[in-house]
Amino acid sequence: MRRSGIGRGGTPLTRLRRRLGLERSELRRRVDRVQRVIALALLVLLLGTAPPLAAWAATWSYEAGVRAEDAERANRRQVVATVTATGGIGASGDRYVHETVHATWAGENGENRVGTLPSWKGAKVGAQRRIWVDRDGNPAVRPRPHSRTVTDAAYAGTAAVLGCGLPVLVMYIVVRRRCDRHRDRMWEADWARMDADAGHNPRS
Repeated sequence: MRRSGIGRGGTPLTRLRRRLGLERSELRRRVDRVQRVIALALLVLLLGTAPPLAAWAATWSYEAGVRAEDAERANRRQVVATVTATGGIGASGDRYVHETVHATWAGENGENRVGTLPSWKGAKVGAQRRIWVDRDGNPAVRPRPHSRTVTDAAYAGTAAVLGCGLPVLVMYIVVRRRCDRHRDRMWEADWARMDADAGHNPRS
C-alpha cells in the first residue's frame, strides 16, 4: 500500500518551511530562525526592487540610445570620397600614428571638400570610398548602430540589478557574521556547562 505525500514528508507548506529552516526543531536555535527570516526578508526586498529598477534603467538607456541614433542620422550623411594622393602620415592622439590619404568629396552645397582620411587597404589615386560627413561636410564616424543601443540597455539593466544586489548581499553578510558570533558564544557556553556537569558527576 502506497503512503501519501503527507506521510512521507508532510504537506507542501511543511516541506517548504523545513527547507527554509523556519520549522521548530530542537536542533535549530532561535538565532538560526532569525537569520533565515532576515535572509528571506532581504530576498523579498531584492526581488521587489531589482526587477523594476532594472526595467526602468534598461528602458531609459534604450530610449536615450534611440534618440541619439535619430539625431546622428539626421545630422550625418554618406558621400563618395575620391583619393587624390597617398602616402601621408597623420597623428591620432599621442599613442600612435597612422597612414592617411588626401581625398576630395562633395560638400553640403555641392562644392568640393578637400581633406585627409585614414588610409585603407587598396587605397590608391582615383580609388573611391563612401564616408560619413556631418552637416558642415567634415568627416565623421558612422551614426550610432541600433545594436549598440540594445547592448547599452542590457548593460544598464544588469548594472541596476548589481547595484541593488550588492547592498543586500553586504547586509546579509553582516547579519550572518553577527549570528555566527552569537552561535559561537552559545556553543562555548554549552561546552562550559557540559564540562562543569562532568566535573560534578555523582558517579565519579
